[in-house]
Amino acid sequence: MMKLVNKIRRQLKQRYDAIDNIHFKRDLLNALPFWFGALITGLVAVLYAKLFAWAEAGTRYVYHHSPESKWAFLLLTPLCFLIGWYLVNRFAPFARGSGIPQVTAAIDLSNPRHNYKVVRLLSVRVILVKVVSSLFVILGGGVIGREGPTIQISAAIFKQVNRLLPAWYPKISKRNMIITGAAAGLASAFNTPLGGIVFAIEELTKTHLNFFKSALLTGVIIAGLTALNLLGPYLYLGYPRLDNIPIWIIFVVMLVALITGFAASGMGEAILFILRRKQQLTSAAEKMVYPLLCGLAIALLAVLVDERMFGSGKEIMFETLFTDHKHVEWYVPILRIIGPILSFSTGVAGGIFAPALSAGASIGAVVAGWMYLTDTATNLLVLCGMVGFLTGVTRSPFTSSILVIEMTNSHNIIFYLMLTALLANLVSNLVNRHSFYDQLKTQYIQEIHRDEVLEATLEEEAAKKGKGE
Repeated sequence: MMKLVNKIRRQLKQRYDAIDNIHFKRDLLNALPFWFGALITGLVAVLYAKLFAWAEAGTRYVYHHSPESKWAFLLLTPLCFLIGWYLVNRFAPFARGSGIPQVTAAIDLSNPRHNYKVVRLLSVRVILVKVVSSLFVILGGGVIGREGPTIQISAAIFKQVNRLLPAWYPKISKRNMIITGAAAGLASAFNTPLGGIVFAIEELTKTHLNFFKSALLTGVIIAGLTALNLLGPYLYLGYPRLDNIPIWIIFVVMLVALITGFAASGMGEAILFILRRKQQLTSAAEKMVYPLLCGLAIALLAVLVDERMFGSGKEIMFETLFTDHKHVEWYVPILRIIGPILSFSTGVAGGIFAPALSAGASIGAVVAGWMYLTDTATNLLVLCGMVGFLTGVTRSPFTSSILVIEMTNSHNIIFYLMLTALLANLVSNLVNRHSFYDQLKTQYIQEIHRDEVLEATLEEEAAKKGKGE
C-alpha cells in the first residue's frame, strides 16, 4: 500500500515540476489538500448518514414488529449502550460524546508546543470508533445524533490529509485544515453550506476569515456538492407552510425563546454535573453498570410512556411541521430532554445537535397547543423552538438561525428566528456564562495534559526501577 502511495507521490511531483507558472503552482498546491479532504468528507458523510438512517429504521422495525417485540428493548438498549461504551472506553476515549468539543480542543492545541497531542482527538481510530459506537447506540434507541460526530470525523479526515503531505510539499496550517474540515462536515451533514461557514466563524475560530476564506469556501462547497450528488437535491427537513402569521405571534415567540433557552442550558448543566460525579466511579464494574442503567431507563420510558423517547427525534420535527398531528403531549419535551442527559452522560459516541432540535420542536408544539394556534403559526413556533434550544446548547445564535433557515428554506421568518436565538442566548448566559461545548473542551484539554503528566511519571518510575535492578 505504501509503495503505491509513494509511486503516486512521485508522479504528482514530476507533473508539478513541469508547470512553469510559479503563482499557479503555489495556489494549486495550497488548494489541493482542501479539495481532496472535502471530497473524502462528502463521501464519508453520506455513507455515515445512510448507516445511521438504517440503524434508526432497525429500531422502529423491532419496536413495531409485533405487540410484544417492544419489550425486547429492555435487553437490547442496555446491551447496545454497553457495547457503545466499551468500544469508546477501550479503543478511543476521545471518540465519546458529540465531537465538537474535541474539534475545538484540537484547534486550540494546534500550535508548535502541543501539535503532537492533536492525534489523540483526531485520528483514524477515533473515526472508526465514533461511527461504530454511535451506530450501536442508535440501533438500541439511544437519543443521539450523527451531526456532531460527522464534524469530528471530517476534521479528522482533513487532519490525516495534512499529515500525509510529502516533505517537499509547502507547509499548510493544520489549524486551518481542521477548521475547514469541521465546517465541511457540518455542511454535508445538514446540506447547509452557509451554516457550515457561519459555524466555522462563530463557533470554531476567532481568526479573521481573510486568512483562509478560499480554503474554507471551497472545502464547504466540494463536501456539500459531493453529498448533494449522492443523495440528490434535498432539504434536511422540507418546506413548512409559514403564511398568514399574525403580528402578535412575536410575544409567543419570545415565550418559546425563554423556555427553550432555559431548558437547553439546564440540560447541558445536568449532563456536566453527572459527568463530574461519574469521575468518582473507580472500579470497572461501576463504570460498566452506569451505561446499562441508562439504557434500561431509556427503554422503560420508551416502552411504558412513549416511543418518541427513542432516537435522534427527526420524526418529531417532521410530524409537527408537515402533518396534521402538530400538537404533542406535554411530557414529550421532558422525554426529549431526559434522553440526551442519559445518553450523553454514559460516554458513548453520539451527537446532541439533532436531539436538541427535536427537543426545541416539541417545546414549540406544546406551547402552540396551549394557545390553539393555527397550523402555520404552530410551524413558526416549532422552528423557533428548534433555534432556541440549539442556541441554548451551543451559544452560537447565528449558526442556529442559519441552520434552521437552510434546513427548511424559511427565509421569510428570519427575524423571528434571530429574535429567538438572541433571547435564548441571553437566558442561557444567565444560567452559565460558558457554553456546554466550551466546558467540555476545557475538560478534554485538561485530560490530555493530565494524561501526559501521568505517562511521563510512569515512564520515570519504570526507568528508576530498571536502574535499581
